[in-house]
Amino acid sequence: MKKTDSFSKVYEALSWASSFLTSEGRDGNAGELLLRHFMNMDRSRLLADLHMEIPEDVKKRFVESVHEHARGVPVQHIIGFEEFYGRTFEVNQEVLIPRPETEELVYHALNKIAVLFQVESLISLADIGTGSGAIAISMKLENSRLEVTGTDIADESLAVARRNAERLGADVTFVKGDLLAPFISKGKKLDVVLSNPPYIPIGDEAEMSVVVTGHEPHRALFGGVDGLDFYRRFMEELPKILNVKALVGFEVGAGQGPSVQHLLQQTFPEAQTEIQYDINGKDRMVFAILGNRD
Repeated sequence: MKKTDSFSKVYEALSWASSFLTSEGRDGNAGELLLRHFMNMDRSRLLADLHMEIPEDVKKRFVESVHEHARGVPVQHIIGFEEFYGRTFEVNQEVLIPRPETEELVYHALNKIAVLFQVESLISLADIGTGSGAIAISMKLENSRLEVTGTDIADESLAVARRNAERLGADVTFVKGDLLAPFISKGKKLDVVLSNPPYIPIGDEAEMSVVVTGHEPHRALFGGVDGLDFYRRFMEELPKILNVKALVGFEVGAGQGPSVQHLLQQTFPEAQTEIQYDINGKDRMVFAILGNRD
């Protein structure tokens, strides 16, 4: 393994970080993300200047951050942000780090909304368990017809979401509350409900990486013995707040699609339900369309 004090150029730093992180059971590509951050360069520029000398202060911070990641701290927490749907979102230990699979939930929801709500000027949408606000903010910025509310049970998460919305210029309302309670209590009806709820079975924790279990909020990860607790609660609450014509979209854990689809079919027998597969061929989204008479 290359010693950290023996490298001075970009390609040497990347080689050392990849070798070291791999030996520690981490993703070897994380070194590139960290170096890009500390060098303040995009990927194409960094890789075009592989023989560039790294300033000593940058090298010091880079080496420290690589060791920090090796100890289990997520790269996103070290650099303070994650990319989602073409935008940069602040993240910390109070929110779930947005995943690429969730981008697909946004993509498919946008397409279904465009078909289902062709004439409506305003469409009420709630993102339940908003965390960093990634879903709520992305939906609003991609479709200005949406009147978006994001809810979360934790003040700390809502603070992150509000900062992201302000920085990105998204007109989204954020409210504290448990699942759909804020809407039920006010008698408010919704056209669209989206959620990436906690869906990991609690028994899976022992096999998960400390990068996740040690640094992301457990309230955003675990959904009971089989991972379906929150979906069951949704089935009790959704009938109270959905308009006659409505769209429900969930992210689910791989393999949970048929179970969540069945729950939706039991709750809304007349609805059109669909399991959507992600780019890796896994059942990652389940949608229900209510009241579509076309």
